[in-house]
Amino acid sequence: MYKILKYCFYDLIRSRWSYVYFLFYLLLGFMLLFLNNDLSKAVITLLNIIIVLVPLIGTIFGIMYFYNSKEFTELLLAQPIRRRSIFLGLYLGVAGSLSVSLVLGLGIPFVLYGLMKSGVIWDFGLLLLIGTALSFIFTALSFNIAVTQDNKIKGFGYSVLLWLFMAVIYDGLFLLSLIFFEEYPLDRYSLGATLLNPIDLSRILILLKLDIAALLGYTGAVFKGFFGTNAGFLIAMAVLSLWVVLPTGRMIFKAERKDF
Repeated sequence: MYKILKYCFYDLIRSRWSYVYFLFYLLLGFMLLFLNNDLSKAVITLLNIIIVLVPLIGTIFGIMYFYNSKEFTELLLAQPIRRRSIFLGLYLGVAGSLSVSLVLGLGIPFVLYGLMKSGVIWDFGLLLLIGTALSFIFTALSFNIAVTQDNKIKGFGYSVLLWLFMAVIYDGLFLLSLIFFEEYPLDRYSLGATLLNPIDLSRILILLKLDIAALLGYTGAVFKGFFGTNAGFLIAMAVLSLWVVLPTGRMIFKAERKDF
């Protein structure tokens, strides 16, 4: 698995799209530092971009790489190598390369600016951690779609629809449900619905760490009462970990039983 991961990782690192992805965050980081005197505002701006862009790139990049490397994958399958090692190596290579581009692209300008001397370092570290988690989550989801769907057009369409649902449609349905059932106690429902969407969960964690949960009104008070505690934060991180582990496990399960 390590050799496959290493090959896939270096293959993607040398790709021009990885350089574009890296340079985008690098320039974005430098621009935000010079445009905002308050580093907390820079973190909030980065949050709004990362929450949307990282899942989109992870989904599209993951499914495109899987389909484009299908012949290479079939060649590996003909070798005495465990299927688990093949697909896990490909997945970790793609998700790892995207995460490295994100962390280096944002980390370099903030470190050069002197972020290490600021108290916002913990908020920025959490932002990078969540961005990395989202890369692994949506790459795993895209690999699930690619393993299940052999048709490239349908697979690509399903992946875009998945991102659109998680990033936009889910929030709309969630807000409509809150309005429709406003006469009922919705504390547990709100928490449960947030845990079911990694994008919403990531957004809430950053907003709470920045102490601006009051902008969310009553719902923000509920979230702060739960996620604002150490136990709530650990539960949220455990749920994000499950969002990585479960899709990865399903992808391996499907790949080991699929007839290529």
